[in-house]
Amino acid sequence: MHHTIKSVLITGGTHGNESSGVLIVEQYLKNNEAQSMCSSANIAFTLVNKAAIKANCRYIDEDLNRQFTPELLNLTTLPHQKITLPYEVSLAHKFNQQYGPKDQNSENSNTDFIIDIHNTTSNMGPTLIVLVNDSFHQQLARYVKNLMPEAIILLEDGKPYAENGYLCTVAKRSVMVEVGPQQQGKVEQKVLHQAKRLTESVLRFIDKYNKSELDNLPPVEAFRLGKEVHYPLNKHDQRVAELHKNIVNADFKALNKGEPCFSNGAGNEILWEEETTYPHFIGEAAYSHLDIAFATSTKILF
Repeated sequence: MHHTIKSVLITGGTHGNESSGVLIVEQYLKNNEAQSMCSSANIAFTLVNKAAIKANCRYIDEDLNRQFTPELLNLTTLPHQKITLPYEVSLAHKFNQQYGPKDQNSENSNTDFIIDIHNTTSNMGPTLIVLVNDSFHQQLARYVKNLMPEAIILLEDGKPYAENGYLCTVAKRSVMVEVGPQQQGKVEQKVLHQAKRLTESVLRFIDKYNKSELDNLPPVEAFRLGKEVHYPLNKHDQRVAELHKNIVNADFKALNKGEPCFSNGAGNEILWEEETTYPHFIGEAAYSHLDIAFATSTKILF
């Protein structure tokens, strides 16, 4: 069944120090040039975590892009309790009330589609993150990849859409634009341009989808998210090795069994012992405090 997409929300500043989305949304708020690329839907824009944007930090209390699970959205405190919800949990509740509500099938949401714009410090290039493996999202990925061949499609379908904690899942359908490398709180012109181009490629797809003007495109190369890989730690939870020089900046390049992925100060290498994978979010600064070194993925046709 063809569900027309009537409302699109473009969000920036879900993480306050990811500047591309902030600047793109600020630009759209001034001129609304995005509307001309998708005349068949109403395009709206919002800067999400304004306190974090002002402070030029990722978040105030908690990572906002993890607060949209059903459990957290249903979290309440009673008036007599002296407990206050973390800032981003409260912000998630307000966002969900305004643009949702998110439920088990997402069909009750007031927003048909969200494009949430992010940056990474990793060398991921212009990456489109898709959360559902169905014909609609396959068409979307194929259209974007044909319009922008350098775009990378990353499928994160390890959990049902409704159980996901990402902000974009408040809408009935959504994608995340993830472009790097860009330092936190800084702007890299190439990255900014790629993020805008990727966002507008999605808008052009939505317009063609609404007007039933899409051609049948063949499957394209994509990557399916696997697992998180942590830095090697000792019994005191201290790192004993860092990323090997061969893997730094090599996002979405093959890491084969027996190849080095970590090395310590003495030059000793730790080898990858599993089947070939395609690491990404390599050395992401925002994940360093969690000791996450990279995420794995497999190459698929999508």
